[in-house]
Amino acid sequence: MFDSDTSIASRKEMGVLRQNIGVVFQDFRLLNHLSAFDNVALPLRISGRPNEEINNHVNELLDWVGLGELKQNLPETLSGGQQQRIAIARAVIAQPKLLLADEPTGNLDDEIGFRLMGLFEQLNRTGTTIVIATHNPNIIEQFGHPCLRLIDGALCQDAPETNARKKIRHVF
Repeated sequence: MFDSDTSIASRKEMGVLRQNIGVVFQDFRLLNHLSAFDNVALPLRISGRPNEEINNHVNELLDWVGLGELKQNLPETLSGGQQQRIAIARAVIAQPKLLLADEPTGNLDDEIGFRLMGLFEQLNRTGTTIVIATHNPNIIEQFGHPCLRLIDGALCQDAPETNARKKIRHVF
């Protein structure tokens, strides 16, 4: 699937590829005319999942991120942190094979941020590759996963065993 050449992929193949990628945007990208529930349910509806499965999974995930009571609210009635949690829930609901997250904890307090990072770790253990862009050093230090950094425009890799930085010329 991910070893495909997307420049020659058909529309159908691209659709299948997109269904296996979750994205958490820094600016949320929620659909303002849909409730929190419907924003999170969208990937499951697009993939044709049965309504009972959608209801069960969405309600469970909204409860887990602490927003079960606000599931009928429109995004404009939610705080930035609540919108961020809805965006994260939408990105992970279908258990994508790849998750790209741009500042996923940027609008959250540390407690909720660590909880959501725990969710990302659970997804990773079940086979999801996760790429997170963050400026939050607490997240980086707390979880200790491999880390690439941009320092003065150069890509560097942290070596966890020595905590030293090594310049990388190529990233594979």
